[in-house]
Amino acid sequence: MAIVIVKEKISKQDFKKAREDYEIYIKITLDLKKETIAFGGEYHADAEKLLLEQGSKQKDIWGGGFNLEEKRIETNAIINLRSGRNESTEILDQEVRKKFIKMVKKILGKHVKS
Repeated sequence: MAIVIVKEKISKQDFKKAREDYEIYIKITLDLKKETIAFGGEYHADAEKLLLEQGSKQKDIWGGGFNLEEKRIETNAIINLRSGRNESTEILDQEVRKKFIKMVKKILGKHVKS
């Protein structure tokens, strides 16, 4: 399980490490409030646990991924299911989704299609 936690742009070394679990996909788990992103891992829950251990709050954590073949950000993860708040694995709140995508683009930089 290779998970890297990033607050600024991701380094080549961290990007490579984040790809260790899946060759063409990187799981992304982020804390929208603290603007901290965990890349990689087999499950979003693994990265979520690390963020919680570092002081993140459950309500601020969202999951998605990055498709390396298509250079596309995805906003779908089981950790997004929240009774009464987000009734889907997809991030339904448009503001939360926009913020998620904006943060991922900022950190991944050149790796993402504009």
